Amino acid sequence: MPRDRTVAGIDIGSHKICTVIANLTDKKISVIGVATIPAKGVKKGVIVDIDEAVEAISQSMDGAERMAGSSISTVFVTVGGSHISSLNSKGVVAVTHQEAEITSEDVERVTEAAQAISVPSSREIIHVVPREFIVDSQDGIRDPVGMSGIRLEVETNITIGSTTAMKNLIKCVQQVGVNPAELVYSAFASSESVLTDTEKELGSVLMDIGGGSTSLIIFSGGSPAYSSVLPIGGQNITNDLAIGLRTSMENAEKIKLRLSEEVPYATSSLALVASLSSEDKAEPTSEIDVSGMGLEVDKLPKKLVNDIIKARLVEIFSLVSLEIKKSGWQGSLPAGAVLVGGGARTYGAESAAKSVLKVPVRIGYPSGVTGLIEEIGGPDYAAVVGLLVYGSRGKEEKRFSFAPAGKISQFFSKLGSWFKTFLP
Repeated sequence: MPRDRTVAGIDIGSHKICTVIANLTDKKISVIGVATIPAKGVKKGVIVDIDEAVEAISQSMDGAERMAGSSISTVFVTVGGSHISSLNSKGVVAVTHQEAEITSEDVERVTEAAQAISVPSSREIIHVVPREFIVDSQDGIRDPVGMSGIRLEVETNITIGSTTAMKNLIKCVQQVGVNPAELVYSAFASSESVLTDTEKELGSVLMDIGGGSTSLIIFSGGSPAYSSVLPIGGQNITNDLAIGLRTSMENAEKIKLRLSEEVPYATSSLALVASLSSEDKAEPTSEIDVSGMGLEVDKLPKKLVNDIIKARLVEIFSLVSLEIKKSGWQGSLPAGAVLVGGGARTYGAESAAKSVLKVPVRIGYPSGVTGLIEEIGGPDYAAVVGLLVYGSRGKEEKRFSFAPAGKISQFFSKLGSWFKTFLP
């Protein structure tokens, strides 16, 4: 009988740091510990102060461990920031076996051949995701193992990030006393818990709107096709409100949340559509209670606050639209767009995305886990839940490689795995 094991994920964002611990039993992911604290030492998805970041990560981990009643030694970590980019690359190898039957070793060789690209010394590969295999000119193959053929090709999507940014992230996690099992691009992690197989197959774009940045990933044919990060997020909306209403950042954030709370986001999809579709019909005379916030008035016109928020949302989605056009996938996203992250809870986000992107839009809610789901049910927890879904898989099921610290770390990782084969 397989032994239960624990998986943990840390989502290190610009606005919050969240740690989630779960037990894996019979392929079920049961959340047993959750802790979320305000982020420190992180700006636009990148570590800017190691000491502050380590303190915040430590607090988040301690809270989750106390709730779970157990400690963790390894953890999956999200990585983000405007240094993230992607490209598509192809690899070709010959099948040299006498039976001409493709094996997993051939798949590894062709995937390594696809990684033979020119990468600057300041950047490093995070993910290598096979998009499709081609066996003797027959394309569209998902898994070629066991098939007969002589020539094996693969098209991969390679995600690349800054070596310095990733090393700083790894250093922060290690100083807390745990080892990062893998770094996972935040938008890819979110897609694991939010996107359906149909959306991935038909073509869709997922936008993770965080506090300091907006990460996006485009899927087509069931696999990632393009990734990018824009250095703009929910914090910019708060800044606009602070300037427009002549108040502090803290009050501006409260006003933004208060307006957003008027639309219940954690409801059924039909109720959600009904509530969001009515936001533009709000009466101009409707007001928001801001008493006790130090403003000169006790009530603000709802239309004034909404106009400030909408202007920034339109800018964010306009930049996303330009990025989609740059990727070459414009017009190839019939499944539409999915919004996750804290910014997805902003009042008017869904309608603004629809008007700018001209595609179907929905708010993404994480799924695939049980247990303390009330704690992590919102779209702002899509990434950390996705880490659990991703981490719950065995190595043989993962479709991409990871290089957190270059060839040396890969060597020691393989050496450790070799020694483990001798253990009972």
